[in-house]
Amino acid sequence: MLLKKRRARAGARARRTAERTVDWADGRLPVSESGGLLRKAFPEHWSFMLGEIALYSFVVLLLTGVWLTLFFHPSMTEIVYNGSYEPLLGVRMTEAYSSTLDISFDVRGGLLIRQMHHWAALVFLSAIGVHLLRIFFTGAFRRPREVNWLIGVTLFTLALAEGFAGYSLPDDLLSGTGLRIAQGIMLSIPVVGTYISMFVFGGEYPGHDFIPRLYSVHILLIPGLLLALVTLHLVLVFYLKHTQWAGRGRTNRNVIGKPMFPQFAASSTGLFLMVFGVLAVLSAVAQINPIWAYGPYRTDIVSTGSQPDWYVGFLEGSLRLMPPFETTVAGHTLMWNVLVPAVLLPLALFAVLYAYPFFERWVTGDHDEHHLCDRPRDMPVRTGLGVAAIVFYAVLLAAGGNDIIAHTFDVSLNVLTWVFRVSLVVLPPAAFAVTKRVCLAMQESESERLAEGEETGELRQTVAGGYAESHEPLGAQERHVLRSRREPAPLARTAPGEEAPHVGRLRATLSQWYYDDRVDAGGEETEPAPSSGDVER
Repeated sequence: MLLKKRRARAGARARRTAERTVDWADGRLPVSESGGLLRKAFPEHWSFMLGEIALYSFVVLLLTGVWLTLFFHPSMTEIVYNGSYEPLLGVRMTEAYSSTLDISFDVRGGLLIRQMHHWAALVFLSAIGVHLLRIFFTGAFRRPREVNWLIGVTLFTLALAEGFAGYSLPDDLLSGTGLRIAQGIMLSIPVVGTYISMFVFGGEYPGHDFIPRLYSVHILLIPGLLLALVTLHLVLVFYLKHTQWAGRGRTNRNVIGKPMFPQFAASSTGLFLMVFGVLAVLSAVAQINPIWAYGPYRTDIVSTGSQPDWYVGFLEGSLRLMPPFETTVAGHTLMWNVLVPAVLLPLALFAVLYAYPFFERWVTGDHDEHHLCDRPRDMPVRTGLGVAAIVFYAVLLAAGGNDIIAHTFDVSLNVLTWVFRVSLVVLPPAAFAVTKRVCLAMQESESERLAEGEETGELRQTVAGGYAESHEPLGAQERHVLRSRREPAPLARTAPGEEAPHVGRLRATLSQWYYDDRVDAGGEETEPAPSSGDVER
């Protein structure tokens, strides 16, 4: 009895202490107002985890990067190596390369952390890329999320620059070869190319200031921008309703899913631990970027078979496929074989990424808000364009290793280069056409299933003596998803003899091309709202 009274008094004191603490915090912070935020609904689907994987890889990058800064010396001063790696004893190298060797062989756990940092960078960029593809194919970039799409593309661009900067810091032969290529790209820019190179390298290549400058950019400037944009991206995700897949009770006016606390917070924490664990296992068993095997960078040596990380591999491929075109104007040489594939092509690709949401809205005339995800098959032209872009990138990426492929399979390098050149022109349009037809065929198949029902596999003999397969109606959930497909009607063409601006005719033509081929799925059913689950309105 006495023990129960003590427990009751202790519980009462704990409640009073908690109430006073909450009252004190609520007077200074928006504690009580955050209750609605903690109940924000997050839909459940594996594709929504791609952004979380990118975020948690970024967290691992920050943690391991801070640790590496304690041991790395960003200096191009040359010294004689006398560390633990005997094959390089007595070799002259920069302090940057020497300190990276020390991290790998002399610092306890250094190689694990260094490889973890590199693997996290690859996963970070991969997750951002796949996340952007998910947003593109599902139409999640439409109003009101255009700004978040622009932020995501900018994050991907900054992540590319950050990855290349970190890859180049050790000053090994492989990364030095990449820097030499980067300097050649700078020099290919007309008029200002030489000034850009002198400013970046602090004089004639390679100079003595580049690694310290690159180090500051890698640990301060770009990470600061990434942190700011990631924060803004998350704020917009919370401010705008989360996208969700079509289903019974799911509309553009609500979000159905797990509340942020405690369900989503628990599952998201588990995902973070899984990402951290996978990166740790990869770092322990899969070697990556063994700089000791490459040796220190020397300007008179080029590593054979050098391959950059995948995210800049397409630039390597574009440089290898471009024919050697040059033009001399007033004593100045324009190197089209470098300027076009390494400067103009990337600028064009990212310009298309930035502009696409506004291009699609202009072509379709669709200014409504969209909170339901499109299925890729429901938008054949958009899906075809996305697949064509992936094929275009894949050809460039494969072409970046044409020398390795030619050596491995014992084929002519020149013939293989021409195969890649033809593929770069032929395969993307072919991929677009095939993808569009596949999407339309899937729509037709779904329309038949919606009208006739699901095949049961049972055959019945008809009165006339023939055989027919029996069907059963689709389930309510699947029927709702199939009937929720909506494609805006194409814009009307200009009537014959009617005057119209050239831009208006172009817009109508593009709209017809975008939406002319479609399969109507019928009217949308009216479904009752779900009686259970967490709903955000």
